[in-house]
Order: sequence, then C-alpha cells, then structure tokens
Amino acid sequence: MRSLPRTIVILGLVSFFTDLSSEMIYPLLPVFLAGVLGAGAEALGVIEGVAESTASVVKLLSGLWADRLKKRKGLVLAGYGISSAARPLIGLAGAWPFVLAMRFCDRVGKGLRTSPRDALIADAAPPERRGEAYGFHRSMDHAGAVAGPLVAAALMGWLGLSLGRVFLWAAAPGLVVMGLIALGVREKPRPEPAKASGPQPALGFRQILTPGFSRLMAALLLFTLGNSTDAFLLLRLSRAGVSAEGVALLWSLFHVVKMSATYAGGRLSDRVGRRGLVLSGWVLYAAVYAAMGLVSALPAVVAVFLIYGLYYGLTEPCEKAWVADLVPAEARGRAFGLYNAVIGLAALPASVAFGLISEKFGMAPAFFTGAGLALSASCLLFTVKSAPGEASCVLSK
Repeated sequence: MRSLPRTIVILGLVSFFTDLSSEMIYPLLPVFLAGVLGAGAEALGVIEGVAESTASVVKLLSGLWADRLKKRKGLVLAGYGISSAARPLIGLAGAWPFVLAMRFCDRVGKGLRTSPRDALIADAAPPERRGEAYGFHRSMDHAGAVAGPLVAAALMGWLGLSLGRVFLWAAAPGLVVMGLIALGVREKPRPEPAKASGPQPALGFRQILTPGFSRLMAALLLFTLGNSTDAFLLLRLSRAGVSAEGVALLWSLFHVVKMSATYAGGRLSDRVGRRGLVLSGWVLYAAVYAAMGLVSALPAVVAVFLIYGLYYGLTEPCEKAWVADLVPAEARGRAFGLYNAVIGLAALPASVAFGLISEKFGMAPAFFTGAGLALSASCLLFTVKSAPGEASCVLSK
C-alpha cells in the first residue's frame, strides 16, 4: 500500500495527540464540575451549549479566512495553539465560570483550525485517494479518543493524581501537537485567489453555492436535525442496565469500532463513489435509532450501540471528501466552513428536540423521530449529483 503524503500523516498524528489531550478531560468534566466545584447539570448545559455554538460560528469564519490567505497553516497552528493552552487550565478552576471561559477559548481554537485543516488535507491528497486521506485522519482522531480516558485513568489509579492535576497533565500532548505542526506540516503553494471586478458577494460564498453543493448541504441539515448527541445513546445503555464502569468501557470500545471503520470507509469511497456510502451510512443510522426504540434486551442494546460505530465509517470521511470534490480548490476553505457550521448549528436543536420528546413521550418516540429524519434526508440525497471528477477517480482504480 502506498503511503499517504507527509502532511496528511502529520495532521493525523496531530489529531491523535489532540484528542488524547481532550479526552483526558472531557469525560471527567461533569464529575469535576459536580464533585469539585459544586456545579450542577444547568452549569454543564450552559458551558457545553456556549462552547459548541462558538465553535460552529468560528468554523464558518475561519473557512472564509483560509481562502483569503495565501497559506492555511498559520490558522491551523493558531487554532491548535489556543486549544492546547486553554484546555489544561480547567484544572486550575475554582468556580464553574472559569471552566466556561476555558471551554470557550478551547472551542474558539477548534473553530479556527477545523475548516483550514480540512482544506489543507484536500490540498495535499491526490484526488483518487481523497477519501482515504480523510478516513486516515478520522481514524487517528478516534484512536486518540480511545487513548485519552485510559491515560487519565492510569494517572488517577496508578499515580493517585487528582482530577485537577490530570487536567494539567493534558498540556503535554498539546506541546507535541505544536511541534508536529510547526516542523512537520508542509503546505503546497496555492495560486493567488482571483479578484473579481464589481461588488463582491456577501461573505464570498456565492462561488461554492452550486446546485450540487447546495443540495448536499440541505440534505446534511435535514439529517443533522435528527442526529442528536451520542450522550442519549449512553443514557439508553444506562437505562438498559449497563453499569457506569460498563458504559465507560463500551464508550472506549465504540471508538475502536469508529477508528477501524473510518479508515476503511474512506478508502472504499475512493473506489465506489461518495453518494452510495453516505446513503448507506444514513440508512444504517435510521436502522440503529429505530432499533434503539424497539429492543429491550441488554445484549441487543449493546450490539446495536457498537454497530452504530459503523455509521461513522460510512459517512465521516466520505462527506468531507465529497465536499472537496464539489467545489473549486480555491474555495475549499469556505466550503468546509459552511459544512462544519451547518452540522454544528443544527446539532443543538437536534439534541434539544430529542430531550423534549424523550421527557414528554419517552425515549422510543425520540429515537423514531431521529430515524424518520435520517430517512427523509436520504431521499433528498438522491438529488445530489456525483462530482465531475468522481467517476474518473473510481474508474482509475
């Protein structure tokens, strides 16, 4: 198997160490807020709501900036730097507003780096291996998510460190990240963006709003409105009788499935095309959500949860490769900015709606609603044509 370009491998390692650092903190944050700072669920909701909404807005803006600058590496380095500096400082918090401030800074960093990084991967990857490139990147991301909680558990169990000290130790992977980007990422020179005469379109997004890209965004928006946070699946496991330790173990195993599936799914999309895989993933999502509303036996609930990891393999790398296929190279930053913003902003009402339906009617109707929206989005996906170069890439294999 031919190796991927150096920049893609380095960015994969960057994602591994970033998620290792993040997952040393994120799963323990509710315990830290409640047990150490005395804050409740309301504070957690405010913190995470502000954090994710901030990231979505900044992703949109950073995509625009990435196309206006001659090089994207600076934005990527700044974004990872802000997150790496702010995230461990949560360990110094004496009250929950400080946690809010650090999570805000962390998500600003994530928003600043995500769209330029996705565009950088598309720039570095050969067109016929674009899906593989995104699959590798996402698999390394999930590998870090497996390792992070295990490192945190080892620091607490073997060394007896407190939660705050564990959070401070999350700075170490961040330093590795900064070194990898500064020394390892080599960006291909890009031509100067053409300056159009006359008035410029608002935010410069008109160039990417082709019928194909617009329909893909519409389908993604509809799908994401039914794609609530995975925390509800963890709650479903708990209500089915899985212990707290069992939930943590299954969460780690779930990321192992995602890690394997995303790389395989990305490579497969280079061979068979993007639409079929995304469609398969959305139908699988609908089946998983319907099953979560129907099954009651504990082994069945666990099996369905682990199968859910395959959905990520079919969709995560393929969607990003499809976005890169559908737009001109000079507009990839804006395209990924819009893509990330649509998913991020729609995720908030999706989770709120799931919670409201679950509280009023039970979890089963909430899962059925998510399944119905996924199937509706799948129908809309049929209106999205394949990218002009996609067929040639598949044939060349």
